Amino acid sequence: MSHSIRIKDHEKDARLVRVRLVCSVFLVVGLIAILIARLYYLQVIQYDYHSTLSESNRVHVQPIPPTRGLIFDRTGVMVVDNRPSFSLSMTSERSGDWRQILDVIVNVLQLTPEDRMLFEKRMKHGRRPFEPVPILFDLNEEQIAWIAVNQFRLPGVEVVAQLVRHYPQGMHFAHSVGYMGRINEKELKTLEPVNYSGTHHIGKAGIERFYEPELHGQVGYEEVETNARGRVLRVLKRTDPIPGKDIVLSLDIKLQEAAEIALGGRRGAVVALDPRSGEVLAMVSQPSFDPNLFVTGISFKAYAELRDSIDRPLLNRVLRGLYPPGSTIKPAVAIAGLDSGVITSSDRVFDPGYYMLPNYNHKYRNWNRTGDGYVDLETALMRSNDTYFYELANKLGIDRLSVYMSKFGLGRKVSMDMFEESPGLMPSREWKRTTIRQAWFPGETLILGIGQGYMQTTPLQLAQATALVANKGVWNRPHLVKTIEGEKPLDKNPIPDIVLRNPSDWTIVNNGMQQVMHGARGTARKAAVGAQYRIAGKSGTAQVVAIKQGEKYDRSKVHGRHLDHALFVGFAPADDPKIAVAVMVENGESGSRVAAPVVRQVMDAWLLTDDGRLK
Repeated sequence: MSHSIRIKDHEKDARLVRVRLVCSVFLVVGLIAILIARLYYLQVIQYDYHSTLSESNRVHVQPIPPTRGLIFDRTGVMVVDNRPSFSLSMTSERSGDWRQILDVIVNVLQLTPEDRMLFEKRMKHGRRPFEPVPILFDLNEEQIAWIAVNQFRLPGVEVVAQLVRHYPQGMHFAHSVGYMGRINEKELKTLEPVNYSGTHHIGKAGIERFYEPELHGQVGYEEVETNARGRVLRVLKRTDPIPGKDIVLSLDIKLQEAAEIALGGRRGAVVALDPRSGEVLAMVSQPSFDPNLFVTGISFKAYAELRDSIDRPLLNRVLRGLYPPGSTIKPAVAIAGLDSGVITSSDRVFDPGYYMLPNYNHKYRNWNRTGDGYVDLETALMRSNDTYFYELANKLGIDRLSVYMSKFGLGRKVSMDMFEESPGLMPSREWKRTTIRQAWFPGETLILGIGQGYMQTTPLQLAQATALVANKGVWNRPHLVKTIEGEKPLDKNPIPDIVLRNPSDWTIVNNGMQQVMHGARGTARKAAVGAQYRIAGKSGTAQVVAIKQGEKYDRSKVHGRHLDHALFVGFAPADDPKIAVAVMVENGESGSRVAAPVVRQVMDAWLLTDDGRLK
């Protein structure tokens, strides 16, 4: 059987190879074209995007917080400075399970569960990604050593050196300068995010808060190259921060200390002004507190003790303490009577020891139950005669009385740079109708004329009203800051001066206030004994609890904290006033006996040299 032999077709095989080769070439060329196109797209078209993405993986912008401005008293004594401190911070993005890391920190440093809770609360505060959060402040050398030894167990945790606020004068300026504290969630929403990058504290009260923008400065930054673990390898670019501005206060530390000594540890307030400029020379509210407690976070226990204390050390009595002014407003009421023409300085009123409205049986008592007989304006001021001012208030009426008292700053904020200030309350017919939904009664006008009733004032308002009498109606709003980086602060909302039809009325009231201190029957003449200058003053006693009609004030039957408040206002020298002072002693009972000597001591400290001579 024969088999046919197949002859191989070399031409056909060659064609097949050529086709496959051509297809392979086209395939390779196509793939190369696609690769080139992709490379072109990534490296040319999307160059900016990927370049930025690459840089952000290795280049980070770190904020450099500015150094906060310093604060001095008027003589150059340091009131607030910045001191170095070591804090422990954590970056949660680099710590992994940061709650577990917190447990390690508490264990290593042997801290309490309360500390652990506080750390977690701080970590949960709003912040930017990769921003370190300080969780523990004021580390000592032993704590720093323990952190260093255990660093391998604490990823994302580092010890950072920083400047923190320090108040070297302690309690002396707590209520005027205020204090700083950690930025909370509410404040974080209102702050400029960029300028507060890297800043964890902000002014919470007083000057620290009011002048926060000036004290804070402008944040700087630096671009740094980091490795994959976030460690800084080198600084690529740096923009230095602009430090905050230094502030010089109008306060004088020696006068401040003298006022505190004069108050003698009693609950109360002292404020001294320069009537010529409005500068606050002393501002004391007792009891006080140590502002350093708040800087790095006050403990719950320490804050509770301050908050719940019956003596209320956190209350700024100068700005927020509300008290009936008592007879301290009688000089302002006298100005109202003279300027409105309802009285003259020579008009006399007979005082049998009380005053009665026509067709009413109620007796409005004078403090001197036996009466002072016939009294004119000067005698009425010297004796603080209530009967005279009952009649004067009745002649004025509530409408005119309210208008004039508001001109003296009662019922309104008077300061330039004290945001905590309360406006107090100067009642009016409209106020009572709106608030209490009742008509105004004539008897309420009478007691308003001697500073009782609905009226509520702050010691600062009383000091300013007194400065207006001293300054013959020229308004210089009280302020705590003398200069900011050498520049005087401007009053952006000036208050109009009190212009009288007869300017000599100021002198009439001034003379009457001098008789309070130097007259033979002046109510505070004992406080002026031996004075080398003339003092114009006015006492006041503010009731804490009402006394029934016909009853006498019996201190033995009144609880200690229900005793009357003692007030006194004054200025000196009477013919060229350089200082105006208001003093309030809670439950001090007698303005002339208790508060007037405090005013005298403050005036002596300001007007006399160390050897007792006039400056």
